[in-house]
Amino acid sequence: MSNEILSVLQYMEKEKGIPREDMISAIAGAIITAAQKGFGPSQNLKVDIDPKTGSLKAWNLLAVVDSVSDPASEIHIEKARAIKPGIQIGETIEKEIDPSHLGRIAAQAAKQAIVQRIRQFEKDRLYEDFKSSIGDIVSGVVRRRDRSDLFIDLGKTEAILPAKERIPGEEYAPGDRIRCLLLNIESTPRGPELILTRSHPTFVKRLFELEVSEIADGTVTIEGIAREAGYRTKIAVQTHDPKVDPVGACVGARGARVKTIVRELGGEKIDIVRYFADPRKMLEEAIAPAVPKNIRVDEANRRIYFEVAEEDLSIAIGRKGQNAKLTSKLLGWRLDIGKESGGEVQFEERLQRAVEGINQIPGISDDEAQILVNNGITSIEAFEGVNVGDLVDLGFTEDQANNIIAKVKAFRKN
Repeated sequence: MSNEILSVLQYMEKEKGIPREDMISAIAGAIITAAQKGFGPSQNLKVDIDPKTGSLKAWNLLAVVDSVSDPASEIHIEKARAIKPGIQIGETIEKEIDPSHLGRIAAQAAKQAIVQRIRQFEKDRLYEDFKSSIGDIVSGVVRRRDRSDLFIDLGKTEAILPAKERIPGEEYAPGDRIRCLLLNIESTPRGPELILTRSHPTFVKRLFELEVSEIADGTVTIEGIAREAGYRTKIAVQTHDPKVDPVGACVGARGARVKTIVRELGGEKIDIVRYFADPRKMLEEAIAPAVPKNIRVDEANRRIYFEVAEEDLSIAIGRKGQNAKLTSKLLGWRLDIGKESGGEVQFEERLQRAVEGINQIPGISDDEAQILVNNGITSIEAFEGVNVGDLVDLGFTEDQANNIIAKVKAFRKN
């Protein structure tokens, strides 16, 4: 028995990192619980395990009385004094018992309880080991796929890369190495569950911190990041060192640094721009290569109205409104884009005509049409490729977005 316990202690301490004292406490408590189930809850036991040898000793704790009503928990004063002279009524005496007398049923129950406690220790240890790594990049090996989720072996445990946290179009097979961001540790009935991501903007930020030494040492700082995973990321950087070009530092010699990150992201485009506190300058930097004109800033509502030349309109808006959407996220301002028409009045008139055009779709309100137009969806044709998620990003609720998509489809059929 002692050899078995010692083997358990040594294995759990070495392989699982569970302190020997914690394991001793768990095993002793499990044996007591199991014995009480086997012999009755009135049995009061004390169990001691030697941490060096694994030897186990057990005692039955008996109350000293002058009239015994429960032999499992009481002992007559005369018998008690035969074991320990001078003991008094009301005191407790420890009567050593043979651990083997705990019985086979108790031993089996103890084994099950020990396994449960070990699992709990592992769960607690897992959380402690990884809670400080939330928000950091971790590396692992793809072990298996369950539906669309990937299970990643991180060495000490497995983590989950849910389908929604993967970069669209990426495929991994068992045995492939993968880098992810530890997004969160969720509590489940099975214990802590490590959730990974490759689609979160912070993943790109951490990649830059690893690849660009000027970011790692604080010379260059990332002031903003906006991402459409799998397609494009916009990142704004700055430095207080006049000798350092923040954009050049991130790009690297011949683009070496940014190319490494692009490869990690499966070819996702990355726009690195210089950060400006002035929203006008920041807009000019972020919307490039389109050139914004007639810029008007609405501070109260954090909206920026501007025009671009006709040939720049598709560039400014981007595929499915992607460029405008990412620029808006990067700035933290809503953008209203129009085609340059020679002045502020004409701009407003053009917006109004576009709103009236969208209003041709039955069931779409003036307010909804205004939001669509302000975000570059100025005609029925502009809805091509737009989905519910795109509309939700513009500020609509999911119900509103579904309703608008349905109305557009019905209008096209007619």
